[in-house]
Formats: sequence, C-alpha cells, structure tokens
Amino acid sequence: MASIKQVQVTFDCAEPERVARFWCEALGYVVPPPPEGFATWDDFDRALPPERQGSAFACGDPSGVGPRLFFQRVPEGKVVKNRVHLDVRVGTGLVGEERVTALEAECARLVALGGTRVRLLTADENNESCLLMQDIEGNEFCLD
Repeated sequence: MASIKQVQVTFDCAEPERVARFWCEALGYVVPPPPEGFATWDDFDRALPPERQGSAFACGDPSGVGPRLFFQRVPEGKVVKNRVHLDVRVGTGLVGEERVTALEAECARLVALGGTRVRLLTADENNESCLLMQDIEGNEFCLD
C-alpha cells in the first residue's frame, strides 16, 4: 500500500486571497512564488478568464512540514458548523493559568488580524483548556 506524502487542507470561502493571508499571519505560512512567466500573483490572476480571477489562492508552511492550505471561492456562504477544523497548537505542554495566558495572547493577536473570539473552554478532568475562534469568514478553529 502506498503511503500518503502530502496533505492539503481546502477552505471554501468568498474571498480566497483575504482568507489565505489571514492564515498566513496566523500560522507563519507563506505564499509560494507565482508561476513561471509571471512577476506577481496579480499578474497571473489578470491572465485568467474573468470568471476565474480571484477564484483561488494558496499558502504553505515555509519549513515544508505542515500541510498546504488552499482557498477556493464558492458562491454560497457558510451556513453550518465546520465538520473539519484546524487546531492551532499554541499551548502545547502548558497547563492551568500559564496555558490560558498563552491562548489569550494568541487570541488577541488573531483578533487584531480579523479573527473572532468565540469562547474559552476551561480545563476539566479529561482535557486542557482551549479557545474556540473563527477566521475572517466565520470558519471555526481552536487554539489549543
């Protein structure tokens, strides 16, 4: 059986580049260079048929370890809870108030980028605290 070499996470959204740039800032990801023959992604986008302009954008982990994120424009808005979401691991190894402080600090940074704080889930006997958030188009994710 062949092993999986790479994983891409795809987001449906209204504004692919805007959402991608939020996630670049949130995760320290980068936008790859434009295709050969184009000086910028804007140049590439302008070369597409009008109906495809602005329809997709991508970013990736500069170390090559994390999955590529791909953002595609869809006509419908988000109407229900995500069935898949990202967990942004900012509190790994931390417990108690030290963990909550780290989660809240990252939450404040992401809110300044356009994210939305939903609520803090406090630690219980099975799980450490995590913070529920939404990106700039309402996609849920967790800081944990």
